[in-house]
Amino acid sequence: MLSFTEENYLKAIFKISEKEKKSASTNSLARHLDTTPASVTDMLKRLAEKEMIHYERYKGVTLTAEGNRIATSLIRRHRLWEVFLVEKLRFDWEHVHDLAEELEHIYSEELISRLDAFLNYPKFDPHGDSIPNAEGKFTRRSQTPLADLMTGQSCQVLGVKEHSNAFLRYLNQIKVKPGTYIKIEERIEFDASLRVLIDQKERCTISDSVAQSLLVKRI
Repeated sequence: MLSFTEENYLKAIFKISEKEKKSASTNSLARHLDTTPASVTDMLKRLAEKEMIHYERYKGVTLTAEGNRIATSLIRRHRLWEVFLVEKLRFDWEHVHDLAEELEHIYSEELISRLDAFLNYPKFDPHGDSIPNAEGKFTRRSQTPLADLMTGQSCQVLGVKEHSNAFLRYLNQIKVKPGTYIKIEERIEFDASLRVLIDQKERCTISDSVAQSLLVKRI
């Protein structure tokens, strides 16, 4: 039986490895989990003893098959709970992460199976992140940062790379969320900001940093 902290480490290793396309380093885990490299090293030794990870000092860490299964299950539970909180309990999307962090540690396959069916088997969470199915398979889709589009191109928002509360609140203010349609009307040469039309109604200027964090599909 793993502790909540041990489970959080497995999930962090999975996410970092997915994002960086390589083994997770001690320093990257320390930054992700807001702790010290020494604390990370101690935990990695413990997880290696439990055969949850492959760990060799200075060479990074990867998950074993069992570690990967547990991490994927945690991500599945977390994202299904986020869908439930937003769609059924009407929470704003910037308020559900911390709640889902608690709920993901409730381990009941029957509960999650019924929750999945109750939500009609969603493939993506409110932030546009893929929800693994019961077999641990993720749905992949083609998406690109809004910043990569050219003037005159249109797109639909699929998700976000940045999940901070401040960023999500800002998107609420400009009425942007997954499903929103955006047309690039002008790119400002000075700072690469974008003048955009949102859902054929609202016009606003989006900074380059925001545009880099919005994932879209061209239409």
